[in-house]
Amino acid sequence: LWDRSLPARFPRLPSAAAESGAAGPCGRRAYVPPGERKRFYQNVSISQGEGGFEINLDHRKLKTPQAKLFTVPSEALAIAVATEWDSQKDTIKFYTMHLTTLCNTALDNPTQRNKTQLIRAAVKFLETDTLCYRVEEPPALAELQKNEWDPVVDWAEKRYNVTIGSSTSILGPNIPASTKETFSSHLASYNMWALQGIEFVITQLKSLILSMGLIDRHITVEKAVLLSRLEEEYQIRRWGKVEWAHDYDLCELRARTAAGTLFVHLCSESSTVKHKLLQD
Repeated sequence: LWDRSLPARFPRLPSAAAESGAAGPCGRRAYVPPGERKRFYQNVSISQGEGGFEINLDHRKLKTPQAKLFTVPSEALAIAVATEWDSQKDTIKFYTMHLTTLCNTALDNPTQRNKTQLIRAAVKFLETDTLCYRVEEPPALAELQKNEWDPVVDWAEKRYNVTIGSSTSILGPNIPASTKETFSSHLASYNMWALQGIEFVITQLKSLILSMGLIDRHITVEKAVLLSRLEEEYQIRRWGKVEWAHDYDLCELRARTAAGTLFVHLCSESSTVKHKLLQD
């Protein structure tokens, strides 16, 4: 039976941004989901309200950590979130509900950043992008980086008509200002919800280049995750792995990356459809 004593929302937590641990301005941090809680509802459904699509846990409406009505812009996203809640068994594992966490962050915006600040934070990742930092030793790893990373960097340079490059210096490559401006302009075409998702994916992969390749459907989630972990995978092949630890980390990274990418696509498609309808 449904336990009325349990609120149908996440408690407010002074934790990290969308599971990333990133601090916002003034020391504020966005949300991480709490650990686990006994399931307090039987049925999950969605309904359309004035502000969008809502999630219902039995007859109570889901709310955000700031007690706002949990409302998402598209039916597809609402179904995906409802599926996360419906798939929970006796215990609700909030840390597996990445779409719910991303929606909470988009709705409450706990770090109080605007669109310009989100874009600036995303583009800043270029300065420390995983694909731009190369090693000289050992030669086998240097060759692996060249063979696996160069094609993605080349794709990004052609796709966005920019210069990125790579470097073996600890200072990294010197990214031209025009490249940053181009990426800023491209990211400006996304809405606030999608930008939250893009930042989440970038944080997982430690790479703007890989994230855009993934969101543009140039590479798969599995490929993007593998490329982001290239040096780690090289070391594992050389020295072996701790079975449960490495496998768990890999699965978790894939799950978070896939959820973030799906979130971006669902949010972007919603705004695109609305824009098209307005034009028609």
